[in-house]
Amino acid sequence: MGKGEKKSGRTLGNHVASRLTEIGIKDLFCVPGDFNMTLIDQLIAEKTLRMVNCPSELTAGYAADGYARAKGVSAVVVTFMVGGLSIANAIAGAYAENAPVILITGCPNSNDFSSNRILHHTLGLTDFQQELRMLREVTCHQATVTSLDFAYDQIDVAIAAALTNSKPVLIQIASNLSVMEHPLFEQAPLPFALCEDRSRPEALEAAVEASVKFLSNASQPVLLGGANIKVSGGIDAFRKLADASQYAVALTSNAKGQFCESHENYAGIYWAVLSSQGTKEVVESSDAVVFVGPFLNDYNTAGFAHDLPASKILKIEPHRVTIGCQSTYGFVEMSEFLNALAKRIKSNSASADKYKELHKPEPEPKELGSGGKLITNVFYHHIQRFLRPEHTVMVDTGDALFFVTKMRLPRLTRFEAQLHYASIGWSMGASVGYQMGLPERRVVNFIGDGSFQVTAVELTTALRCGLNPIIFLLNNASYTIEEQIHKGPYNEIGVWDYTGFAKALANGRGKLHTAQVKTEEQLKAQLDRISQKELQDHVCFIEICLDPEDCSKELLEFGARLGPYNARPPNPV
Repeated sequence: MGKGEKKSGRTLGNHVASRLTEIGIKDLFCVPGDFNMTLIDQLIAEKTLRMVNCPSELTAGYAADGYARAKGVSAVVVTFMVGGLSIANAIAGAYAENAPVILITGCPNSNDFSSNRILHHTLGLTDFQQELRMLREVTCHQATVTSLDFAYDQIDVAIAAALTNSKPVLIQIASNLSVMEHPLFEQAPLPFALCEDRSRPEALEAAVEASVKFLSNASQPVLLGGANIKVSGGIDAFRKLADASQYAVALTSNAKGQFCESHENYAGIYWAVLSSQGTKEVVESSDAVVFVGPFLNDYNTAGFAHDLPASKILKIEPHRVTIGCQSTYGFVEMSEFLNALAKRIKSNSASADKYKELHKPEPEPKELGSGGKLITNVFYHHIQRFLRPEHTVMVDTGDALFFVTKMRLPRLTRFEAQLHYASIGWSMGASVGYQMGLPERRVVNFIGDGSFQVTAVELTTALRCGLNPIIFLLNNASYTIEEQIHKGPYNEIGVWDYTGFAKALANGRGKLHTAQVKTEEQLKAQLDRISQKELQDHVCFIEICLDPEDCSKELLEFGARLGPYNARPPNPV
């Protein structure tokens, strides 16, 4: 620093804030506590960073998950231990579902780490590494900042890990450091940058050559999209391959929303025995399945009831291509491979033609008439007509997941669900976070009454922040999905006055529209009203009253398979 030159006055907190805004974060979710409040002061001093104070760490974590899905990365700040462990379930879901959340916890004063003193918010021990060890399993990288000398690199390495791995990371910052200046922060930091992953040219060429040969011998090849397409940034390349190949294009349930469902060759959801009409037959009868981004579990295979022999699969993973049971090519990046294959592949519409022969549109349900009690298939029939391109559909774990996953979304309508971790209540916080990340998209949330009771308080954040989600509260007075897997009295839940509760949370503040719907006639009236200009800036909370026994045939099949699968006896020793 030259003579007479003034210090910048930049602190560790300023540095963290500038890095967060640099990677595209504009909203910071937080729950204050005594170990993180000075840090939050420093972060929100960054004028482009807005603080979003959430009612609980769990819902703050869900909101950060939703924001990461919308913007590509998010950040959430909580306090040491009581905050870190409260948010752990939400961070675990983000880890399982590949949402890059930067979890920042304010921790004790740096001097206390070697003081041998017992502090509050701990387990009564002088070991302050407990939070880190507990969160290590649900984060891909951890950093504990107890010295300013290493903070610059620690912050950058953690952020890079989140973006590179598309997973949450943990950054712990000692409570006394965020306000401190240091020579490292005197000048603006170098621009943040990531090194791009690239394929090895020889591996890419060999993989494409072998794949073209494999597919040229197939008479009825199909494209099957999996959840890891989005994680690998392969959505555009997948579409190009679909256009070039003219194959039928099916998706696994956890990949819904990653391909345009109005595409002429879209062939529905492949979900083993729960598949869309005609989809299972086309996929499983194919002699070559180009499976892009596969991620199969017991949930999206209905208890591993799928039939996809490895010998007929061209499997394209984020960094690897495997052809049948013949060969594997590493150091091949998904997008580069898909783009290269699209240029070489020969079009073949046999599977698409077969699907169009097999698939018959669902007949429209009969009108229930004035006063007719609403049933689920009628409800979703009207929802299908209601959805618009500017909507993002969010579905919580429950029967709605089966209905909406099978629904054909309009072009440009987006879809989000926790189809692997499946934590009930996720969608309330995630809807808030997602809409804050993309305010031009209106979230349409389908959540069961049991799920809503877990995270209902997050409705207050939506009202306070001026958001306008449409929330369909599906009230059937039970944990219906659990009841179909394993019946028991514990699946019954307390019956709330849901519309009254929503009004109580609003307490006269914010723009809220509520209604209780029991008939088809009432539903049509509410859908029409929600679409009107007067409610475009309101939170619309619509309670849909359904019979506890009225559920989808897919849920019945799912429960009939998953229950016995969970109850299998031990394998013989």
